[in-house]
Amino acid sequence: MTICGRLLAAILLLLAPVTASPQQFPTKPIRLIVPFPPGGPNDIIARVIGQKISELVKQPIIVDNRAGQGGVLGTDAVAKAAPDGYTVAIASAGALAISPSMEKVAYDTLTDLAPITLVATVPEMLVVATDVPARNMSELVALAKAQPGKLNFASSGPGSLPHLACELFKLTAKIDIVHVPYRGAAPAVNDLLGQQVQMTFLDLPVILPQIKAGALRPIALGGRERAPTAPDVPTTTEAGMPDLIIENWYGMVAPAGTPPAIINRLNRIATEAMADPTIKVKLAEQGLTLVGDTPEHFRDFVAADIKRWAKVIQDAGVVTAK
Repeated sequence: MTICGRLLAAILLLLAPVTASPQQFPTKPIRLIVPFPPGGPNDIIARVIGQKISELVKQPIIVDNRAGQGGVLGTDAVAKAAPDGYTVAIASAGALAISPSMEKVAYDTLTDLAPITLVATVPEMLVVATDVPARNMSELVALAKAQPGKLNFASSGPGSLPHLACELFKLTAKIDIVHVPYRGAAPAVNDLLGQQVQMTFLDLPVILPQIKAGALRPIALGGRERAPTAPDVPTTTEAGMPDLIIENWYGMVAPAGTPPAIINRLNRIATEAMADPTIKVKLAEQGLTLVGDTPEHFRDFVAADIKRWAKVIQDAGVVTAK
């Protein structure tokens, strides 16, 4: 190479952008999208784990609440973001596994999003209003069978996990109960407390205060094990319905096309944050169980959940917006 050629090569090298290696990532703030308003389980998870991730990588984690359409709008925002690892989301079962079968969404969970890790699970609790004369699962099923079409169940909206949880309950128990949809969990709980509806499935942290206050009666927990925060409440398996496992879950995802090395780096950072004993205790107090797995395992987990809820939607004859 001539002197001029070497000089030109040196100039081009100096002008070329410097790309950080996966080991150096991140070199700037990460935007963490939360597809729900502040204050809910999804938001709590993001802020607690995000703070720990920020400490580990020595970069700010900017929590960006993008609420709307049951988590779909925020999830779509991350699907459309630049695939560089600097925009990720902690999305829920509803947006990733249920909504794609219930409505026309702008993203395909398995092709437009890159899984990073399953972050946490939270069981759904079946509760009844205090005026319902049933104290356990067998009594509730017997009551529903004695009064077909007379009992109502509340949900946080059509196609929400509480909605499909009760649809699965109907199929499993072979009962006829009527769906009453609300625009969110708060109004559903209010009418349940006011005895306008008779029952619901909701995230344990959402209704735990009312259970402890005696304002709602717990029937069964949809988790695989009893909850430390409600140790006296049997699981649905213990109540004789092993197929009625109802757990919400939250997972970290990035845009499809994010380099595998960056995905693996994000996975290591997130799982290290979740392994912190303080983080585990703080989220356990909210009724959440931290998980942490590989991107490959999380992808298989999501694919299986998509199939599961699509079958419930079909078998229950739920009307979709597709």
